[in-house]
Amino acid sequence: MAAAREELQKDLEEVKELLTKATRKRLRDVLMAEKHKLELEIKNQPPPKPKDAAEEEKSSLGGYTVKINNYGWDQSDKFIKIYISLNGVQKLPAENVQVNFTERSFDLLVKNLNGKNYTMTFNNLLKPISVEGSSRKIKTDMVLVMCRKKREEKWECLTQVEKESKEKEKAAYDTSDPSEGLMNLLKKMYAEGDDEMKRTINKAWVESREKQSKGDIPMDI
Repeated sequence: MAAAREELQKDLEEVKELLTKATRKRLRDVLMAEKHKLELEIKNQPPPKPKDAAEEEKSSLGGYTVKINNYGWDQSDKFIKIYISLNGVQKLPAENVQVNFTERSFDLLVKNLNGKNYTMTFNNLLKPISVEGSSRKIKTDMVLVMCRKKREEKWECLTQVEKESKEKEKAAYDTSDPSEGLMNLLKKMYAEGDDEMKRTINKAWVESREKQSKGDIPMDI
């Protein structure tokens, strides 16, 4: 949770730095929109659990807690589905399998399964989910977590961190050249943005290319 907030904060600082270098009005508008988006994401991050509350919950569980790392997932038009294998989970009382959802995260807690507790946390989901429309189902030797998508669109991965990791594997960002840094950020914003953001970036791109062809500006935006 803290790591996700830290990554968002780093992104915000980079956008602020690029804002100081951008001179074109339309480009500054796009960067300001991204700045506002990042500030909202940071604001919507779930607050850290107070230490005393966390310790109280831990002590009430008994036994010891195992962090779940293995899972499978797929998706439909409306749902992201996460499959967690746990032998005998169907024998537990329903209240022993708890999932708490926020718009960009969920926490799974399975209590007292064969003398152990199991937890799984996903923070900074790739896209927003509907808290009210999300749920969990208990099946034979399996828990199915169903995250209802707010928009019916395909997810390429589960979290923003996963997406950024994949992007960094393809090509590292080089911001030593300010114009190159702006181009890389615009490409990232276009890939992640909604339809309005993409229209704004396209318009800025076309206008800048037209002015460049007329000799108004020397650099490629």
